[in-house]
Amino acid sequence: MTHSIELQIEECEERLRQAMLQSDLAALDELLAPDLMFTNHLGHLTTKQDDLSAHESGLLKIDEITLSDKKLKLDGGVVVVSVKAHLLGAFHAEAFENDIRFTRVWSRSSNASWQVIAAHASIVV
Repeated sequence: MTHSIELQIEECEERLRQAMLQSDLAALDELLAPDLMFTNHLGHLTTKQDDLSAHESGLLKIDEITLSDKKLKLDGGVVVVSVKAHLLGAFHAEAFENDIRFTRVWSRSSNASWQVIAAHASIVV
């Protein structure tokens, strides 16, 4: 992977982390592709709008995201990121604390910015 692309994706990953922590709808809207396919840790397929709505309504509140064991792989025009995250927060006002492994696929949008087009999350036991 070229150093430039790796730095761009690292920056996007940090922007995504901050957007999730702050429920920053504008940043999430920019970083998530319109046709995002996200399989959550329960195996449910969700959309970008589902994610934005959960943040906007306060249904999902993430207080802490600690990342570790990050790997990046450039394949054609996409970058695949695998990262372990320790999450603290609340969903439906019920507190949670989990270790989650995320896999995200970043692709350039029509305006040349990087966006997540697909993602998957699994609980690490």
